[in-house]
Formats: sequence, structure tokens, C-alpha cells
Amino acid sequence: MDKIFDFGQTWQLLGFPFVITALLAAGVLGLVAGVLGPLVVMRRMSFAVHGTSELAFTGAAAALLVGVGVEFGALAGAVIAALLLGLLGGRESERDSVIGAILSFGLGLGVLLLWFYPGRTVNKFGILVGQIVSVQPTNLLVLVVAAVVVLLIVAAIYRPLLFAGVDPHVAAARGVPSRLLSVVFAVLVGVATALGVQIVGALLVVALMVTPAAAATRLTASPWRATLLSVAFAEIAALGGIVLSLAPGAPVSAFVTAISFLIYLIARLITYRRDRVRRVTAADVAPVSPVAS
Repeated sequence: MDKIFDFGQTWQLLGFPFVITALLAAGVLGLVAGVLGPLVVMRRMSFAVHGTSELAFTGAAAALLVGVGVEFGALAGAVIAALLLGLLGGRESERDSVIGAILSFGLGLGVLLLWFYPGRTVNKFGILVGQIVSVQPTNLLVLVVAAVVVLLIVAAIYRPLLFAGVDPHVAAARGVPSRLLSVVFAVLVGVATALGVQIVGALLVVALMVTPAAAATRLTASPWRATLLSVAFAEIAALGGIVLSLAPGAPVSAFVTAISFLIYLIARLITYRRDRVRRVTAADVAPVSPVAS
């Protein structure tokens, strides 16, 4: 236990350049995930994020095998997955089966590519669960550029995207290009998913893309407040996960997922207590029936 919570060693490690780079990358990832998360939850795309992450894993494994940057392979794989999900999963009744097919294909192909890779096992493991020492300044630059592009596009299409997510039938009747928006948003989610591969790993990137947003949407019905809370929760999980993982040298994803899930449980507890108070208050102020009196 002392090894895990060795705050003295953690404080020393915070001064290392690779840790600072990883914290900056996590901060950028938390911002992007926090902004996209409420839209993902509202559009019921949580399973799609998981499917996209599997193709990001496949792309990262392919990049590792041929000797190019893992971030580029993850980005290519995630974008391909997003396009497939957007084009093949247009009907809501088919969406889960399409995601399941893509997910299983991506995971199987990724495992095969890692089997072919002759390098160190730690590199293979890092793709799955994250490895902060692999986040280099060049990776950070790619992450920042991709994040800026994603946020600018989200800002441009936010209102029609929100409208199409809240009431798709009315949005379609008013001429909102819902199918095109779905494909564009799927690609944005794919890019954001790829950004998280080196930090939290391809298998658990959903911990940042969905869990903070799920907690935020339980606390408020306002899209703007939910986005702000989602960003705050994602930043706490991402940055806190890295800090807690430093002393033991454990995978970042273990702590990121634990913090995210703890935030989600606290949000559920708050909403449970709030709803209970409302029910009790409503019962107290309810008018008494003349017959009953």
C-alpha cells in the first residue's frame, strides 16, 4: 500500500519531462472527451465508442508492426471504424449488430498483428492499457492539432447535432442533415478515441469518453452544464489517474477507470438523494382529499 501511495516519490516524478508531457496530453484528451461525451451519451453511442476503440487498437498494432508512429495508426484505424459505423449503422435497429461485427473483427486482427510484432512485450501491453512514457513531444503536437480540429468542428455543428440528438424526427422534418451529421460526429468520436490510445489504452478509452459524461448527465439536464461537468470529471480522471500511477508504475488505465467509476457512483448517489428529497417534499405539500379528511 505504501508503494502505491508514495507521495514523496510521486512529487519527485512530477518534475520529469515525460510526466509533464503526459499530463499535458491527458489534459487535452480530457477536454475533448468531456466535450464529446454528453453528445455520445445523448445519441446512445457508448457501444460505438468501444467498437471504434477496437479499430484504433488494430491501427496502432499495425503501426507498431511497420515501425511508424502508433498515434497515426490509431487515428487511421479509428477514422475507418467511424466511417464504417456511420455508413453501415444508419438504421438504429442494425447499429448494435454492425458495431459488434466491427468490434470483433478489429480485436481479432489487432491481436494477430501484435503476435507478428517481434519487439518488446511492454510496447504491446501499452497499446491495450496505456503507457505514459510513450507520449513524446511529437505525439503531443499531433494530439493538440487533432484536438483543435475536433473542437472547431464540434463548435460549428453543435446546435444541429444537439437538435438531431434530442428530437431526430423533428430535426429531419426541418431539413437537418441528420445522416451526414451522424457520419461527421462518428469520425470526430473516432479521432478522439484514437487520441486516448497511448494514455489510457485502446481497451479502456471508454472510461474517459463515456463515464464522466454519464455522471454529468445524471446531475443536470442542461446540455451546457452537462458539458462543463463532463469536462471537469474527465480532467479529474485523466490527470488524477496519471498522478496516482506514477509511484507504483502501474498502468494509467487502472486508475483512470477507478476515478471515473467513483465519480459516476457519487453522481448516482447525489441524484438518488435529490430525487428522494423531492418525493418526500411533494408528498408533504400534496393537498389532502376532503374524503380522506
